[in-house]
Amino acid sequence: MDNLKRRHPYQAFQLSPIPGPFEPIPLQSPDHDDLDDNIQKEKTLKSGPSPNRTWLLYCQEKQRLLTTVALTLLSLWTRFRLIGLSNFVVWDEAHFGKFASYYLKREFYFDVHPPLGKMLLALSGYLTGYDGSFGFDSAAMYPDTVNYTSMRIFTATWGALLVPLAYLTAQQFHMSQKACLLTASMVLFDTAYLCISRFILLDSLLLFFTSTSLYTLATFRNQSDKPFSRSWWTWLSLTGLSLGCVLSVKWVGLFAVALVGFYTVEELWDLLGDVQMPKKTYLCHWIARAVCLIGLPAMIYIASFAVHFAILTKSGPGDAVMSSLFQSTLEGNSLANNPLELAYGSVVTIKNIGYGGGLLHSHVQTYPEGSRQQQVTSYHHKDRNNEWQVRFARNSPQENLKVQEASEETVVRFVKNGDVIRLYHPATQRNLHSHRIPAPLTSSQWEVSGYGNDTVGDLKDNWRIEIVKDPSTNENQRVQALKTTFRLRHVLLDCLLTTNGVSLPAWGFRQLEVGCDRSNHTDDSRTWWNIEEHKHDALPPAEKNTFKSPFFKDFLHLNIAMWRSNNALVLDPEKIDNLASKPTDWPFLSVGLRMCSWDDEKPKYYMLGNPVVWWSAGLALSTFVATVFICLIRMRRNIKDFSKAQWARFYSVGKIILSGWLLHYIPFFIMGRILYLHHYFPALYFGIFMVPYLLDYATSKSSARVRNAVYAAAFIAVTGTFFYFAPVAFGIQGSSKPYAGRHWRQNWSIA
Repeated sequence: MDNLKRRHPYQAFQLSPIPGPFEPIPLQSPDHDDLDDNIQKEKTLKSGPSPNRTWLLYCQEKQRLLTTVALTLLSLWTRFRLIGLSNFVVWDEAHFGKFASYYLKREFYFDVHPPLGKMLLALSGYLTGYDGSFGFDSAAMYPDTVNYTSMRIFTATWGALLVPLAYLTAQQFHMSQKACLLTASMVLFDTAYLCISRFILLDSLLLFFTSTSLYTLATFRNQSDKPFSRSWWTWLSLTGLSLGCVLSVKWVGLFAVALVGFYTVEELWDLLGDVQMPKKTYLCHWIARAVCLIGLPAMIYIASFAVHFAILTKSGPGDAVMSSLFQSTLEGNSLANNPLELAYGSVVTIKNIGYGGGLLHSHVQTYPEGSRQQQVTSYHHKDRNNEWQVRFARNSPQENLKVQEASEETVVRFVKNGDVIRLYHPATQRNLHSHRIPAPLTSSQWEVSGYGNDTVGDLKDNWRIEIVKDPSTNENQRVQALKTTFRLRHVLLDCLLTTNGVSLPAWGFRQLEVGCDRSNHTDDSRTWWNIEEHKHDALPPAEKNTFKSPFFKDFLHLNIAMWRSNNALVLDPEKIDNLASKPTDWPFLSVGLRMCSWDDEKPKYYMLGNPVVWWSAGLALSTFVATVFICLIRMRRNIKDFSKAQWARFYSVGKIILSGWLLHYIPFFIMGRILYLHHYFPALYFGIFMVPYLLDYATSKSSARVRNAVYAAAFIAVTGTFFYFAPVAFGIQGSSKPYAGRHWRQNWSIA
């Protein structure tokens, strides 16, 4: 028994009727194209070294390189053709071009996407001499100072590289040469991919890094019989590099990370069954994957934010979403000139510490129900309605002391831990107030309102300062601007001022609800506040370099703010967005998307996929699922449609493709955010591979004539449909009425 050894797991897969989902390609039988190539090479060698035959042999050996180069050149031509036709801002160029401008001006901004892709867009502007002065307003004409054509060429190049990558990835899946060319052609001639890559947008960058992730995974998969070799380490590291990049462009990259993660978990589970493998070697497999597939992507993701912070050193429109301490480090931000210690008479803005929390805010509008007093909300944008003045509490000995007198006294009265204060709103002359009336949305909290004035009020205007933490040495327990975190406890109700991140309806301008938490969750950061802006005529500015913000705290703060803002991008039920769509619309290409106004005097772009590509991808995915299901049933009845090696290859490669599609498609069903057609593009990329993959198997036992006819029909269908619909991607010039015949679906609106 001691001499018995378990089979190597990869050998076991070749003998097992149902292999694991992500094992390497087992002993496959050569396809017809490979046999034809080998026969031709033998004939060429036997016939002598004539120049023509030598050149033919060289071309055969270099076929992969030559085909890749040819596909790249063809793809570049289609992406660059008429790319500068529209001299106005098209669709989301208004957003991403503006972000590029912020980088070039070094002004801090906020967006829901990670920074890598937008920094690359900024690089394209920098290389073309753009200085960031253009506002990128929607549909605005580009001035002479913006070389928009070159910036579009930059993004189009990334989109063009999708085509050769699709070809090379299909080769790593060991498809036939015809299938590899069909895969590349379907990517090349998809009008949606063509259209989206021709503008200053993130999608071509996202698709490029998604495709490199699949390519490096497929290549690494083929190195499994050479663990810890140079090529094995190279492709494992490149897979991690690709994952880090795709995740740093958009969070959709998490789906690519999940695909590689499932593969890795399955592979490590299989390796666990190899009893011949030393435990140390198995541990090394874990360490290698942890370093390359977790550590490396994490480093790239964090590094992209480090560069982001290093570039954006000036105050900009995104300041308010960050912590007050971070804002004080930005050039041009007045917070660095704050007086350090809070005093009575100070005019301040008060920011919630909770991630995504805003500034304490009030305006003249009242609650439609409840007390019907003045609204108090949390607001991310800076304006005068965020300002509050610290005054003496109601019924205190100093209540009737004028604030001006307090400011002009020789000894300024500072606010300390435990002090009871009143917060006065100068813009509306109301006091921060609470009472036993439920908050408008969160009934478990008391409503907070603006009430009374400088002379009219009661004890419900009083709040006690409770210091939570202060990173500096503060022996006097004084409240310090930016540094001190504190709670505001209502003296009579014993509840805590809080904002829970719930957005008010239209009557509250979609700002965040503010309430008084009667549960007294003192450890909840949403009940914590700090002083942001601080003005007091009798106090000097803080000393230079008093305020510093740690990187990882800023990194975490920004990412949580991005997450919450992303979730808040929901469809407004009171508005109709004709561009939005549902995930159920995408595989069937039920909708398209007008990317600009439909003015006859301007080029018009309609985001619409190649119907043959989209519909065949959906059909192929369904066919694969049905085929696997039927084959498994027949296997149970001992009916064999495949040899064990053929089934292992068919099942394993097909599962990678299907898993990639599912992981990039299904999550959108549970997202509450507003969705558009382009959200399906990464999933489509995986679906495209299934079409030639199944054609290979469907024609594997057919004659060469039948195979050629099938693939010829597929090429003709894809290219013919592309040329028919190409004007919607290259730009419809003049009236769109001649294109009314292209309305193959009821909801298409080309004309």
